[in-house]
Amino acid sequence: MSKPQAKDLLKFLKPLGSKITEKVMWLREFVWDLYPQTNELIYDNYNALAFGWSPTDRVGHTFCSIAVGRTSKNIHFGFYWGSQIADPERRLLGEGNQYRYILVKELAAFPMEYMTKLIKDAYDNSMAKVKDPKMLLNGFTITKSISPVKRGKKLKGESGKSKPGIVKKKVLPKKVAKKKAVKKKVVVNKKKK
Repeated sequence: MSKPQAKDLLKFLKPLGSKITEKVMWLREFVWDLYPQTNELIYDNYNALAFGWSPTDRVGHTFCSIAVGRTSKNIHFGFYWGSQIADPERRLLGEGNQYRYILVKELAAFPMEYMTKLIKDAYDNSMAKVKDPKMLLNGFTITKSISPVKRGKKLKGESGKSKPGIVKKKVLPKKVAKKKAVKKKVVVNKKKK
C-alpha cells in the first residue's frame, strides 16, 4: 500500500506552507482510505502541485485529484473526467470539456458524503476506460514529473509578461532599468563590430 509513501509529496508541499500541507494530507488520506488498490500519480509542475489516483499509471485513467496553485494557493479537489459524472447538487466548478472540481477552503466544510458518491462514480468511469487488465497496478505512488522551475509570486509593479520559468526577484525603478537597458544595448553593438 502506498499511503505511507509520502516523502516526495511532503517535500513538494513544504514551500506551500503548513496550513495547506495539513489540508492536502487530510484530503489525500480520505481518498487513500476509500481506494487503497489504486495508484497515486504526482506532478510537481511549474504552476501547481497536482496528484491524483488512477487504477493504472496513466493520467488518462485518473479518477480523482488534488491540486494546489503555486501563487493562488487554492486547493482543488477534482475529477479528471468530471464532465462525465453526475453532479445532481451542482457543486462542481468548471466549464471545460473534462475537468471538474470544488475549492477546498476549510476541511470542516468539505462535503465528505457527497464527494464519496462522486468519487465512486468517477472510479467506475475510469475503470471503464481501462481496456487491458494487464495495465492495472495496485497501490503505488509514482512521481511522474518534477519541474525544475516553479512559479513564484509576482512582485509589485511586475507586468506578468516575463518568460515562462523565470521569476523576477527585483523590480528596478524605471530610470535605472532604462539606463541598464541602454548599457546592455551598447555592449551588444560593440561585440557585433
